[in-house]
Amino acid sequence: MEYRIRIQNRHYQFADLKSLLAKASPLRSGDILAGIAAASYEERVAAQMILSDLPLTLFLQELLIPYEEDEVTRLIVDSHDLVAFSPISSLSVGEFREFLLNEKTDSEVLRKLAFGITPEMAAAVSKICSIQDLISIAKKCRVVTKFRNTIGLPGRLSVRLQPNHPTDDLKGISAGILDGLLLGSGDAVIGINPATDNLPSVHSLLNLLDALIQKYEIPTQSCVLSHITTTLELIRRGAPVDLVFQSIGGSQKLNESFGIDLKLIEEARDAALSLKRGTVGENVMYFETGQGAGLSADAHYDVDQQTLEARAYAVARKFSPFLVNTVVGFIGPEYLYNGKQILRAGMEDHFCGKLLGLPMGVDVCYTNHAEADGDDMDTLLTLLGVAGCNYIMGVPGADDVMLSYQSTSFHDALYLRQVLGLKPAPEFEEWLLQKGILDSNLIPLDQKLQTGLLSDLETLVG
Repeated sequence: MEYRIRIQNRHYQFADLKSLLAKASPLRSGDILAGIAAASYEERVAAQMILSDLPLTLFLQELLIPYEEDEVTRLIVDSHDLVAFSPISSLSVGEFREFLLNEKTDSEVLRKLAFGITPEMAAAVSKICSIQDLISIAKKCRVVTKFRNTIGLPGRLSVRLQPNHPTDDLKGISAGILDGLLLGSGDAVIGINPATDNLPSVHSLLNLLDALIQKYEIPTQSCVLSHITTTLELIRRGAPVDLVFQSIGGSQKLNESFGIDLKLIEEARDAALSLKRGTVGENVMYFETGQGAGLSADAHYDVDQQTLEARAYAVARKFSPFLVNTVVGFIGPEYLYNGKQILRAGMEDHFCGKLLGLPMGVDVCYTNHAEADGDDMDTLLTLLGVAGCNYIMGVPGADDVMLSYQSTSFHDALYLRQVLGLKPAPEFEEWLLQKGILDSNLIPLDQKLQTGLLSDLETLVG
């Protein structure tokens, strides 16, 4: 369907809904690279004006990627909950924004609504929201998940402890874990990106993490972010797997480029559930996403990168994940050019994920060749804290020496918790207090445990 609007003496027309959504997107380099971005700010506003008046029901009729060609589209259509959708079924995109901002639309209303919202609806309404809107609405979305602790409760901010090492050296990784634990990080997950995705190496990392968690009775979960097929094989071999990781995307073609499909994810989830390693819950999946991945793999179908990112959240939602993380600035300036674009994308991703019922975290990050710096990341970090982000990354010194990008540090997490009055996951908070790592104000004490912990870690790694 073609869409048209006249502004003063200028006429604007958009060939279809896909084109309209792309032109309505706030400026970003990835959409320019794809040749689908608005040619001017005026054209962008024209597209946003048309988009605001479109009925939400249109998104159930005009599909961006054909149903017959794409299993993600089929998932979105076939899993749509018409009963949950009914309270907003008569609304336009603009009216949906007003509904979301209404003070009567609280956390419980949004929880019941989540499966009635398609990713395209979430992406559409985000395009006409200000940063203030994205914060106000996301703040009301509460998504709680459980494995060995509870993530996403009000007044809480969790941290993934990310102790990567360029050669997967166990002592180097152990030092990073020690650093993070003594600064109160690690309640979301202790998660390692392996330098080499081979079975013996990943198995060794899993054994290290499991031994540490069991020895100190830490109420957290481990994950080695290997390919899902590696993790599945290690489960078959009896490895101590807590969470199963996989990068996912918003089209079948993109997921195929990752070497996965929905059936494989389901198989891995069932395998992890069969281990029964969770103590307070059974959310066993950890997914990562990022704007620009579809274009990078030539799997975007001329869908704008933010809408395609939201479609990835439909994949995540199907498998009831413990954690979902948008690695927002990781792919590079070809897709998000500068700090302003990274900030906007991070707030959009968090908003859309939360609206769709996902336990969203954000890797507040950038590559060294992007037009961004630490001040930009401090701003995004603080806005996400205000918006109720479930968790962030904790990287030693904020500089990942294995992945070669800039993220957030253990000290950044301390800052955010202190200025906003946030706490770790309750089970992890209790452990930190019992071990004397934090005082009653959740400030790290003198590191009395360091010598003993370091000695034990050296024993664990031989």
